[in-house]
Amino acid sequence: MDVSRLSTLELLRAHGAILDELRRRNIVRSSNSPISDYAEELFCRTFRWTRENNSAAGFDATDATGVRFQIKARRMTNSPGARQLSAIRNLSAQPFDHLAAVLFESDFQIHRAALIPIALVKARVRRSAQTNSDVFHLRNDIWSQPGVIDVTAQLQATAVEV
Repeated sequence: MDVSRLSTLELLRAHGAILDELRRRNIVRSSNSPISDYAEELFCRTFRWTRENNSAAGFDATDATGVRFQIKARRMTNSPGARQLSAIRNLSAQPFDHLAAVLFESDFQIHRAALIPIALVKARVRRSAQTNSDVFHLRNDIWSQPGVIDVTAQLQATAVEV
């Protein structure tokens, strides 16, 4: 699909129509950037987690045993901070047990994904006073850390089905 010939208005209309259709298919749940909702859907389908409603504070899904997962995603680009996940709030209150994180290529193909214990997340965040949150970068070395589970292949298999 060559979108370079479309006007700005045509691009915005296409974007809105695509978001509406993704919402109808229950892939996304809001009109925000679809990457977070898409990641939630992939993790929940892959591992049969229960997706929480949008008002759940600090976690996005639970497994059958009650383990809580905060799901974060990032679409990688050539810009600085391309591996910085969205803000993690209230980390000191232990709002989740594992961070489920996925990096997407610029074309939305899954690059890498992991389940990361909260203790490791806490050890690797940087505090941001500006956003009153913690910042976590999903760097390549995370996959070699103790307790981290590489789930790239599982999410890639699910993405083919969605």
